[in-house]
Amino acid sequence: MHQLINPPSLARPSGFAHAVVAGPGASVHLAGQTAMTADGAIVSGGIVAQFRQSFGNLLDALAAAGGRPEDLVSVTIYLTDISDYQAHGREIGAIWRELAGAHYPAMAGIGVTGLWQPEAMIEIAGVAVLAGPEGV
Repeated sequence: MHQLINPPSLARPSGFAHAVVAGPGASVHLAGQTAMTADGAIVSGGIVAQFRQSFGNLLDALAAAGGRPEDLVSVTIYLTDISDYQAHGREIGAIWRELAGAHYPAMAGIGVTGLWQPEAMIEIAGVAVLAGPEGV
């Protein structure tokens, strides 16, 4: 049985779930999160501010599913400007460590021509495996 997770801290989804827990103590599939606030607006301030909001949204969805950052096994980052992201790598890395610690799952960064919201510069999706009673 799959459990759909839609935390109230994120904008109300339309046509998708923020997270899906698949099976008991198994995987959590996290929908792509942009820098959208709970009221539906994309944060301003460039790629660093948008990374903070997007990654925070992903972690909020993961927490609502019962997970922690160290449960992430894969993260995919979609970017409209890879060079801009790379230019701010130190700041983005500091935000990652602030929000998730030094745990780094398998990752991919993919350049795209656009995202669902035209003002979005980044979208982050992920997969986590929840620790079971044995601590997986």
